Amino acid sequence: MGLKPEVSLPVALATGALVYGIYSNALPPVVDIRTAAANHPDVASAEKGAAWTAAAAVAAISLLSKDMTVFIVGGGMVVAMSWFHTHANAVNPEWGVAVPRPGGNAEAVEEMSSAEDYASEFAAA
Repeated sequence: MGLKPEVSLPVALATGALVYGIYSNALPPVVDIRTAAANHPDVASAEKGAAWTAAAAVAAISLLSKDMTVFIVGGGMVVAMSWFHTHANAVNPEWGVAVPRPGGNAEAVEEMSSAEDYASEFAAA
């Protein structure tokens, strides 16, 4: 027993807007994240906090409304915003591409230790 169709979609869109607001208040603008150092731990920590807060808000609204549309739209927005900010945090501003996290694959990080190395590998491909 969910909401009526004429009420379900506006509530779902409002939930998506709430998720966007949570991310907007918890994190700096994406352009600032992309120009900061890649894989910055403070940005990663703030993104995790925003994801948990937004997921809790979506779960609460979905359970109160008993409507799957709210859950699907809100959950999709959480996934999209999380991916968007996580990808922006992984981008190295010198290279303009995402780089692996340190410690995940040490050999790959050592192989791409400088922009010149990366540029030569990119040109060879």
